[in-house]
Amino acid sequence: MKLKIYNTMTHQKEEFIPLMEDQNYLWVKKDFVWIYSCWPTVYRNPHIWNMRAFSFADILRNTIQNVLAYKTKSVMNLTDVWHLTDDADDGEDKMEKSAKRENKDVWELADMYIKKFYQYLESLNIKPFDILPRATEHITEQIDMILELEKKWYTYKIDWDGIYMDTSKIEDYGKLSGLKNQSIKAWARIQNENKKNPTDFSLRKFSPKWEKRQMERNSPWWVWFPGWHIECSAMSSKYLWEQFDIHTGGVDHIGVHHTNEIAQSECAFWQKPWVKYWMHNQFLNLWGKKLSKSEWWLVTVEDLEQKWYSALDLKMLYYTAHYRSFLDFNQDVLDQARQQRQNIIKKLSKSEFLIIDAKSYLDLETKLNTKEWKEFLQNSVGAILDDLNTPKLLAEINKALHNPSLEIVSVIYWLDQRLLRLNLFDFSNLEQEKIEIPLEIKELAQQRWKAKQDKDWTRADVLRDQIISNWWKILDRTDGFDLEKI
Repeated sequence: MKLKIYNTMTHQKEEFIPLMEDQNYLWVKKDFVWIYSCWPTVYRNPHIWNMRAFSFADILRNTIQNVLAYKTKSVMNLTDVWHLTDDADDGEDKMEKSAKRENKDVWELADMYIKKFYQYLESLNIKPFDILPRATEHITEQIDMILELEKKWYTYKIDWDGIYMDTSKIEDYGKLSGLKNQSIKAWARIQNENKKNPTDFSLRKFSPKWEKRQMERNSPWWVWFPGWHIECSAMSSKYLWEQFDIHTGGVDHIGVHHTNEIAQSECAFWQKPWVKYWMHNQFLNLWGKKLSKSEWWLVTVEDLEQKWYSALDLKMLYYTAHYRSFLDFNQDVLDQARQQRQNIIKKLSKSEFLIIDAKSYLDLETKLNTKEWKEFLQNSVGAILDDLNTPKLLAEINKALHNPSLEIVSVIYWLDQRLLRLNLFDFSNLEQEKIEIPLEIKELAQQRWKAKQDKDWTRADVLRDQIISNWWKILDRTDGFDLEKI
């Protein structure tokens, strides 16, 4: 079976062929599939849209490792230095601004939020990335790359401002977004009368003499602080060489950040394509609307855990939609995801299963003895190999659980351990079912159910609030409801 992934560069699904098996690849010998994923900027807690990107990168890596049986080398950078508030070449420095707000220096701030990020990854059961480099520890690589671009005449200096990339010298600038160079210029956000072209972007920014920044440094040009885009190119090339397999990130990076990464990298390294496959996850819509970046801090994994949700309920919600689809987020859909996960766990808790020692799909298939096993495995793995179609995979699991056998449950165990990592076989939280539900709560819930059937929504809401005020929560299903102690 072959993995099909949607390549943003070509705007179509393609069969995944690693560079190590690509006849056109003639450079450094590769023994791994090399994956680079764009970062958290560690000036505050990562929000739930950030974490969707990391969950997507995780299941991609799991699929390549545990289904296709390739070794992987995964890198995710940690942006712990200069990142402007408008994600461009002007505005306030997010790191400096947050450090002042929290009465810390920028290094303390970065350390604190990196630690928090690691905790979030652990809560979501995301395996650690192989390398998590910090931008502040790779300044030399960034300087070397800019010097290389200067040597090749791709840069120019704006006095008292910075070193800029001249995008007019790049014939295919903007190819990732599907726009021609001139089209991009028409919508460019950055207006700077000193730039040669609207799409030119900074590689280094000079520190003003009248302003002291905590993270400014000396350089061949002037006292400076790092540009936004250069760190990814410099660090990815250090750990994954100058050409690698897959680059992931959110769709918001396509038009500016990833476009500029490609421009500077292909000019510096003279490797085309710099990245073979570009993969991007879609936005979340919070409470029915798409929020600006400045509003997304409102919801974090920690916020949900304080409201008695598991981070894995959020991960389940991510998987109910395809990674390239918009996903609504509100309490109702989160409750539904939690209930869906709990229903699967309850069904599995009543079934026996075997732990099958298999490192890949083919390895697992050779250990299956019946047609029933193999059909379920083929359908489930076929879903994930179709551009990581997690909703279809969950549908296959739910369908199989209508009449689960030992063999089927054993395959589900392998899928959960190797791909989804939703802890579907952790039955410890099912103890809450032993809690006796008071008769008055049951009666209120039945009255609410009848009110909903009668479409008396006002009364249904009043009854729900009464239940909550007594420290019980009602979880709706299509065929009824469950009650859960808060």
